Amino acid sequence: MAHYDYLIVGAGLYGAVFAREMAKKGKTSLVIDKRPHIAGNVYTEKVEGINVHVYGAHIFHTNNKEVWDYVNTYATFNRFTNSPVANYHGELYSLPFNMYTFNKMWGVVTPEEAAAKIAEQRAAAGITEPRNLEEQAISLVGTDIYEKLIKGYTQKQWGRACTELPAFIIKRLPVRLTFDNNYFNALYQGIPVGGYTQMVANMLDDPHITVQLGTDYFDDRERLNGLADRVVYTGPIDAYFGYQLGYLQYRSVRFETELLDQPNFQGNAAVNYTDAETPWTRIIEHKWFEFGKDENGNDLPKTVISREYSSEWQPGGEPYYPVNDEKNGELLKQYQALAAKEEKVLFGGRLGEYKYYDMDQVIAQALRAAAQA
Repeated sequence: MAHYDYLIVGAGLYGAVFAREMAKKGKTSLVIDKRPHIAGNVYTEKVEGINVHVYGAHIFHTNNKEVWDYVNTYATFNRFTNSPVANYHGELYSLPFNMYTFNKMWGVVTPEEAAAKIAEQRAAAGITEPRNLEEQAISLVGTDIYEKLIKGYTQKQWGRACTELPAFIIKRLPVRLTFDNNYFNALYQGIPVGGYTQMVANMLDDPHITVQLGTDYFDDRERLNGLADRVVYTGPIDAYFGYQLGYLQYRSVRFETELLDQPNFQGNAAVNYTDAETPWTRIIEHKWFEFGKDENGNDLPKTVISREYSSEWQPGGEPYYPVNDEKNGELLKQYQALAAKEEKVLFGGRLGEYKYYDMDQVIAQALRAAAQA
Protein backbone atom coordinates (compact mmCIF):
# COMPACT_ATOMS: atom_id res chain seq x y z
CA MET A 1 0.00 0.00 0.00
CA ALA A 2 1.20 3.52 -0.77
CA HIS A 3 2.10 5.76 2.16
CA TYR A 4 1.24 9.45 2.24
CA ASP A 5 2.31 12.52 4.15
CA TYR A 6 -1.33 13.47 4.75
CA LEU A 7 -4.68 11.75 4.94
CA ILE A 8 -7.26 14.44 4.22
CA VAL A 9 -10.80 13.57 5.30
CA GLY A 10 -13.15 15.58 3.08
CA ALA A 11 -12.76 16.67 -0.54
CA GLY A 12 -14.38 20.07 -0.05
CA LEU A 13 -12.72 23.47 -0.30
CA TYR A 14 -10.60 23.14 2.84
CA GLY A 15 -9.31 19.70 1.95
CA ALA A 16 -8.64 20.56 -1.69
CA VAL A 17 -6.76 23.78 -0.89
CA PHE A 18 -4.69 22.10 1.82
CA ALA A 19 -3.80 19.19 -0.47
CA ARG A 20 -2.78 21.53 -3.29
CA GLU A 21 -0.62 23.67 -1.01
CA MET A 22 1.12 20.57 0.37
CA ALA A 23 1.69 19.35 -3.20
CA LYS A 24 3.58 22.58 -3.88
CA LYS A 25 5.93 21.54 -1.06
CA GLY A 26 6.36 18.09 -2.56
CA LYS A 27 4.13 16.44 0.07
CA THR A 28 1.71 13.67 -0.88
CA SER A 29 -1.94 13.51 0.17
CA LEU A 30 -4.69 10.92 0.08
CA VAL A 31 -7.98 12.83 -0.06
CA ILE A 32 -11.05 10.77 0.86
CA ASP A 33 -14.74 11.61 0.92
CA LYS A 34 -17.76 9.53 1.84
CA ARG A 35 -19.77 11.11 -0.98
CA PRO A 36 -19.40 9.90 -4.57
CA HIS A 37 -18.12 13.32 -5.67
CA ILE A 38 -15.56 15.98 -4.83
CA ALA A 39 -16.22 19.63 -3.83
CA GLY A 40 -18.29 19.01 -0.69
CA ASN A 41 -21.23 21.36 -0.33
CA VAL A 42 -20.08 23.59 -3.20
CA TYR A 43 -20.59 20.66 -5.59
CA THR A 44 -22.29 21.60 -8.85
CA GLU A 45 -23.57 19.23 -11.53
CA LYS A 46 -24.64 20.06 -15.06
CA VAL A 47 -28.33 19.57 -15.94
CA GLU A 48 -29.50 20.64 -19.42
CA GLY A 49 -26.48 22.93 -19.68
CA ILE A 50 -27.15 24.51 -16.27
CA ASN A 51 -24.64 24.27 -13.40
CA VAL A 52 -26.92 23.25 -10.52
CA HIS A 53 -25.78 24.08 -6.98
CA VAL A 54 -26.80 20.72 -5.49
CA TYR A 55 -26.35 21.69 -1.84
CA GLY A 56 -27.69 25.22 -2.05
CA ALA A 57 -26.60 28.48 -3.62
CA HIS A 58 -22.93 29.38 -3.29
CA ILE A 59 -21.91 32.87 -4.38
CA PHE A 60 -18.24 33.63 -3.96
CA HIS A 61 -17.53 36.99 -2.35
CA THR A 62 -14.49 38.33 -0.54
CA ASN A 63 -12.45 41.40 0.32
CA ASN A 64 -9.35 39.23 0.65
CA LYS A 65 -7.25 39.82 -2.46
CA GLU A 66 -4.94 36.90 -1.65
CA VAL A 67 -7.91 34.52 -1.63
CA TRP A 68 -9.42 36.09 -4.75
CA ASP A 69 -6.15 35.74 -6.65
CA TYR A 70 -5.86 32.15 -5.41
CA VAL A 71 -9.27 30.97 -6.63
CA ASN A 72 -8.72 32.73 -9.96
CA THR A 73 -5.70 30.45 -10.43
CA TYR A 74 -8.10 27.51 -10.69
CA ALA A 75 -11.16 29.09 -12.31
CA THR A 76 -12.36 32.07 -14.29
CA PHE A 77 -15.09 33.92 -12.40
CA ASN A 78 -18.06 35.64 -14.00
CA ARG A 79 -19.42 39.02 -12.89
CA PHE A 80 -22.49 37.73 -11.02
CA THR A 81 -23.82 40.16 -8.40
CA ASN A 82 -26.11 38.80 -5.70
CA SER A 83 -29.36 40.79 -5.71
CA PRO A 84 -32.01 38.61 -4.04
CA VAL A 85 -35.71 39.48 -3.94
CA ALA A 86 -38.04 39.05 -0.96
CA ASN A 87 -41.55 37.72 -1.56
CA TYR A 88 -44.02 38.50 1.24
CA HIS A 89 -47.46 37.15 0.31
CA GLY A 90 -46.85 38.19 -3.31
CA GLU A 91 -45.39 41.60 -2.47
CA LEU A 92 -41.85 41.84 -3.87
CA TYR A 93 -39.11 43.76 -2.08
CA SER A 94 -35.44 44.38 -2.75
CA LEU A 95 -32.78 42.76 -0.56
CA PRO A 96 -30.70 44.13 1.02
CA PHE A 97 -32.93 46.83 2.54
CA ASN A 98 -32.40 49.82 0.28
CA MET A 99 -34.32 52.69 -1.28
CA TYR A 100 -36.29 50.31 -3.53
CA THR A 101 -37.38 48.47 -0.36
CA PHE A 102 -38.36 51.63 1.48
CA ASN A 103 -40.24 53.07 -1.46
CA LYS A 104 -42.28 49.87 -1.81
CA MET A 105 -42.83 49.64 1.95
CA TRP A 106 -43.76 53.25 2.74
CA GLY A 107 -43.90 55.23 -0.52
CA VAL A 108 -40.92 57.35 0.53
CA VAL A 109 -38.77 58.79 -2.25
CA THR A 110 -35.72 60.39 -0.64
CA PRO A 111 -33.08 58.96 1.70
CA GLU A 112 -34.06 61.59 4.27
CA GLU A 113 -37.68 60.38 4.27
CA ALA A 114 -36.59 56.74 4.60
CA ALA A 115 -34.24 57.49 7.50
CA ALA A 116 -36.98 59.47 9.26
CA LYS A 117 -39.46 56.59 8.88
CA ILE A 118 -37.02 54.06 10.33
CA ALA A 119 -36.16 56.42 13.21
CA GLU A 120 -39.85 56.99 13.91
CA GLN A 121 -40.57 53.25 14.16
CA ARG A 122 -37.50 52.58 16.28
CA ALA A 123 -38.50 55.34 18.68
CA ALA A 124 -42.08 54.06 18.88
CA ALA A 125 -40.81 50.59 19.86
CA GLY A 126 -38.87 52.12 22.76
CA ILE A 127 -36.34 49.29 22.94
CA THR A 128 -33.11 50.25 24.69
CA GLU A 129 -31.67 46.85 25.68
CA PRO A 130 -32.81 44.16 23.21
CA ARG A 131 -33.51 40.88 25.04
CA ASN A 132 -34.02 38.70 21.98
CA LEU A 133 -33.75 38.66 18.19
CA GLU A 134 -37.15 40.25 17.67
CA GLU A 135 -36.31 43.26 19.82
CA GLN A 136 -32.86 43.53 18.28
CA ALA A 137 -34.25 43.60 14.73
CA ILE A 138 -36.97 46.15 15.57
CA SER A 139 -34.40 48.35 17.28
CA LEU A 140 -32.34 48.35 14.09
CA VAL A 141 -34.91 48.67 11.27
CA GLY A 142 -38.33 49.28 12.81
CA THR A 143 -41.52 47.23 13.03
CA ASP A 144 -42.69 47.13 9.38
CA ILE A 145 -39.50 45.70 7.91
CA TYR A 146 -39.20 43.26 10.80
CA GLU A 147 -42.75 41.95 10.41
CA LYS A 148 -42.63 41.54 6.63
CA LEU A 149 -39.04 40.76 5.77
CA ILE A 150 -37.36 39.29 8.86
CA LYS A 151 -39.77 37.58 11.26
CA GLY A 152 -41.24 34.76 9.15
CA TYR A 153 -38.02 33.95 7.30
CA THR A 154 -35.95 33.84 10.48
CA GLN A 155 -38.43 31.64 12.32
CA LYS A 156 -38.41 29.16 9.42
CA GLN A 157 -34.64 29.26 9.24
CA TRP A 158 -34.09 28.58 12.94
CA GLY A 159 -37.21 26.55 13.72
CA ARG A 160 -38.17 28.71 16.70
CA ALA A 161 -39.82 32.03 17.45
CA CYS A 162 -37.72 35.19 17.15
CA THR A 163 -38.53 35.94 20.78
CA GLU A 164 -36.74 32.69 21.70
CA LEU A 165 -33.60 33.48 19.72
CA PRO A 166 -30.71 35.46 21.23
CA ALA A 167 -30.24 39.07 20.14
CA PHE A 168 -26.62 38.53 19.08
CA ILE A 169 -27.66 36.48 16.02
CA ILE A 170 -28.46 39.80 14.31
CA LYS A 171 -25.60 42.10 15.23
CA ARG A 172 -26.42 44.45 12.38
CA LEU A 173 -28.72 44.60 9.37
CA PRO A 174 -27.73 46.00 5.98
CA VAL A 175 -29.71 49.26 5.66
CA ARG A 176 -28.74 51.30 2.62
CA LEU A 177 -30.12 54.71 1.89
CA THR A 178 -29.12 54.21 -1.76
CA PHE A 179 -30.45 52.16 -4.68
CA ASP A 180 -27.49 49.74 -4.50
CA ASN A 181 -28.89 46.21 -5.03
CA ASN A 182 -25.63 44.34 -4.34
CA TYR A 183 -26.33 42.16 -1.29
CA PHE A 184 -22.66 41.82 -0.39
CA ASN A 185 -20.27 44.63 0.42
CA ALA A 186 -17.36 42.55 -0.85
CA LEU A 187 -14.91 44.01 -3.34
CA TYR A 188 -14.70 40.75 -5.33
CA GLN A 189 -17.69 38.60 -6.28
CA GLY A 190 -18.72 36.03 -8.86
CA ILE A 191 -19.38 32.41 -9.79
CA PRO A 192 -16.73 30.17 -11.36
CA VAL A 193 -17.41 29.61 -15.05
CA GLY A 194 -18.05 25.89 -15.48
CA GLY A 195 -19.14 25.48 -11.87
CA TYR A 196 -17.44 24.91 -8.52
CA THR A 197 -16.85 21.21 -9.15
CA GLN A 198 -14.48 22.01 -12.01
CA MET A 199 -12.64 24.56 -9.84
CA VAL A 200 -12.08 21.99 -7.07
CA ALA A 201 -11.09 19.36 -9.65
CA ASN A 202 -8.42 21.75 -10.90
CA MET A 203 -7.11 22.17 -7.34
CA LEU A 204 -6.89 18.40 -6.89
CA ASP A 205 -5.25 17.79 -10.29
CA ASP A 206 -1.70 17.14 -9.17
CA PRO A 207 0.46 13.98 -9.17
CA HIS A 208 1.06 14.39 -5.42
CA ILE A 209 -2.69 14.09 -4.73
CA THR A 210 -4.72 10.87 -4.77
CA VAL A 211 -8.52 11.12 -4.45
CA GLN A 212 -10.66 8.25 -3.18
CA LEU A 213 -14.44 8.78 -3.17
CA GLY A 214 -17.23 6.76 -1.57
CA THR A 215 -14.95 6.15 1.41
CA ASP A 216 -16.33 6.71 4.92
CA TYR A 217 -13.47 7.51 7.29
CA PHE A 218 -15.25 5.94 10.25
CA ASP A 219 -15.81 2.62 8.47
CA ASP A 220 -12.07 1.96 8.19
CA ARG A 221 -10.47 4.50 10.44
CA GLU A 222 -7.51 2.52 11.79
CA ARG A 223 -6.34 1.35 8.37
CA LEU A 224 -6.76 4.79 6.81
CA ASN A 225 -4.85 6.48 9.64
CA GLY A 226 -2.02 4.01 9.04
CA LEU A 227 -1.65 5.20 5.45
CA ALA A 228 -0.35 8.66 6.39
CA ASP A 229 1.87 10.49 8.85
CA ARG A 230 -0.78 13.11 9.66
CA VAL A 231 -4.55 13.54 9.34
CA VAL A 232 -6.46 16.63 8.21
CA TYR A 233 -10.04 16.15 9.36
CA THR A 234 -12.84 18.36 7.98
CA GLY A 235 -15.86 16.41 9.23
CA PRO A 236 -17.94 17.23 12.34
CA ILE A 237 -15.65 17.54 15.36
CA ASP A 238 -18.09 15.72 17.66
CA ALA A 239 -18.35 12.80 15.20
CA TYR A 240 -14.55 12.36 15.33
CA PHE A 241 -14.86 11.66 19.05
CA GLY A 242 -17.88 9.40 18.68
CA TYR A 243 -20.20 12.04 20.17
CA GLN A 244 -18.88 10.96 23.57
CA LEU A 245 -19.70 14.32 25.16
CA GLY A 246 -23.02 14.70 23.34
CA TYR A 247 -24.18 16.09 19.99
CA LEU A 248 -23.45 19.60 18.80
CA GLN A 249 -26.55 21.13 17.20
CA TYR A 250 -26.92 22.15 13.57
CA ARG A 251 -29.59 23.43 11.30
CA SER A 252 -30.01 21.40 8.14
CA VAL A 253 -31.54 22.10 4.74
CA ARG A 254 -33.68 19.91 2.50
CA PHE A 255 -33.87 20.64 -1.24
CA GLU A 256 -36.65 19.93 -3.73
CA THR A 257 -35.14 20.39 -7.18
CA GLU A 258 -37.13 20.41 -10.44
CA LEU A 259 -36.23 20.63 -14.12
CA LEU A 260 -38.87 22.79 -15.79
CA ASP A 261 -39.64 22.87 -19.49
CA GLN A 262 -39.74 26.66 -19.60
CA PRO A 263 -37.04 29.30 -20.01
CA ASN A 264 -37.80 31.43 -16.96
CA PHE A 265 -39.49 30.63 -13.63
CA GLN A 266 -38.90 33.65 -11.38
CA GLY A 267 -36.50 35.95 -13.25
CA ASN A 268 -33.89 35.98 -10.49
CA ALA A 269 -31.32 33.62 -9.00
CA ALA A 270 -32.74 33.85 -5.47
CA VAL A 271 -36.18 34.74 -4.13
CA ASN A 272 -36.63 34.60 -0.35
CA TYR A 273 -40.12 33.81 0.95
CA THR A 274 -40.35 35.89 4.09
CA ASP A 275 -43.88 35.07 5.28
CA ALA A 276 -44.31 32.33 7.89
CA GLU A 277 -47.01 30.48 5.91
CA THR A 278 -44.88 29.48 2.88
CA PRO A 279 -43.05 26.32 4.00
CA TRP A 280 -39.84 26.92 2.06
CA THR A 281 -37.36 29.67 2.88
CA ARG A 282 -36.34 30.47 -0.69
CA ILE A 283 -36.32 29.31 -4.29
CA ILE A 284 -33.11 29.23 -6.29
CA GLU A 285 -33.23 29.39 -10.09
CA HIS A 286 -29.75 28.15 -10.96
CA LYS A 287 -29.44 29.38 -14.56
CA TRP A 288 -29.45 33.03 -13.46
CA PHE A 289 -26.14 32.55 -11.64
CA GLU A 290 -24.75 32.45 -15.18
CA PHE A 291 -27.19 34.89 -16.80
CA GLY A 292 -29.38 32.18 -18.34
CA LYS A 293 -26.76 31.18 -20.91
CA ASP A 294 -24.55 28.17 -21.54
CA GLU A 295 -20.76 28.35 -21.81
CA ASN A 296 -21.04 29.33 -25.48
CA GLY A 297 -23.33 32.25 -24.72
CA ASN A 298 -26.50 30.57 -25.98
CA ASP A 299 -29.84 31.06 -24.22
CA LEU A 300 -30.95 27.97 -22.29
CA PRO A 301 -34.47 26.77 -23.15
CA LYS A 302 -35.14 25.05 -19.80
CA THR A 303 -34.62 25.97 -16.17
CA VAL A 304 -33.88 24.24 -12.87
CA ILE A 305 -35.28 25.45 -9.55
CA SER A 306 -34.63 24.33 -5.98
CA ARG A 307 -36.94 24.98 -3.04
CA GLU A 308 -35.10 25.10 0.27
CA TYR A 309 -36.63 23.88 3.52
CA SER A 310 -34.86 24.53 6.79
CA SER A 311 -34.97 21.80 9.42
CA GLU A 312 -33.44 20.65 12.69
CA TRP A 313 -30.43 18.41 12.12
CA GLN A 314 -30.75 14.80 13.14
CA PRO A 315 -27.90 12.26 13.40
CA GLY A 316 -27.38 10.72 9.98
CA GLY A 317 -28.50 13.89 8.20
CA GLU A 318 -26.39 16.61 6.57
CA PRO A 319 -25.23 19.32 9.01
CA TYR A 320 -25.17 22.81 7.49
CA TYR A 321 -25.25 25.65 10.02
CA PRO A 322 -23.78 25.49 13.52
CA VAL A 323 -26.17 26.69 16.24
CA ASN A 324 -23.93 29.21 17.96
CA ASP A 325 -25.63 29.58 21.31
CA GLU A 326 -24.20 29.35 24.82
CA LYS A 327 -25.00 25.65 25.29
CA ASN A 328 -23.25 24.58 22.08
CA GLY A 329 -20.37 26.96 22.77
CA GLU A 330 -19.64 25.23 26.07
CA LEU A 331 -19.83 21.78 24.49
CA LEU A 332 -17.53 22.90 21.67
CA LYS A 333 -14.88 23.98 24.20
CA GLN A 334 -14.88 20.46 25.64
CA TYR A 335 -14.44 18.91 22.21
CA GLN A 336 -11.70 21.42 21.39
CA ALA A 337 -9.87 20.31 24.52
CA LEU A 338 -9.98 16.73 23.25
CA ALA A 339 -8.87 17.85 19.79
CA ALA A 340 -5.84 19.63 21.25
CA LYS A 341 -4.57 16.26 22.51
CA GLU A 342 -4.67 14.75 18.99
CA GLU A 343 -1.11 15.73 18.06
CA LYS A 344 -1.17 14.27 14.54
CA VAL A 345 -4.64 15.56 13.59
CA LEU A 346 -5.57 18.99 12.23
CA PHE A 347 -9.26 19.92 12.52
CA GLY A 348 -10.37 22.37 9.85
CA GLY A 349 -13.33 23.81 7.97
CA ARG A 350 -16.89 24.67 8.96
CA LEU A 351 -17.61 21.27 10.52
CA GLY A 352 -14.16 20.56 11.91
CA GLU A 353 -14.14 23.88 13.74
CA TYR A 354 -17.94 24.13 14.27
CA LYS A 355 -17.93 27.65 12.92
CA TYR A 356 -19.96 29.37 10.23
CA TYR A 357 -17.41 30.22 7.55
CA ASP A 358 -18.01 31.75 4.16
CA MET A 359 -16.12 30.13 1.29
CA ASP A 360 -13.35 32.73 1.29
CA GLN A 361 -12.83 32.22 5.03
CA VAL A 362 -12.53 28.45 4.58
CA ILE A 363 -9.90 28.97 1.89
CA ALA A 364 -8.01 31.54 4.01
CA GLN A 365 -7.97 29.13 6.96
CA ALA A 366 -6.72 26.28 4.77
CA LEU A 367 -3.97 28.47 3.30
CA ARG A 368 -2.91 29.54 6.79
CA ALA A 369 -2.86 25.98 8.09
CA ALA A 370 -0.92 24.74 5.07
CA ALA A 371 1.66 27.51 5.47
CA GLN A 372 2.23 26.46 9.06
CA ALA A 373 2.33 22.70 8.36
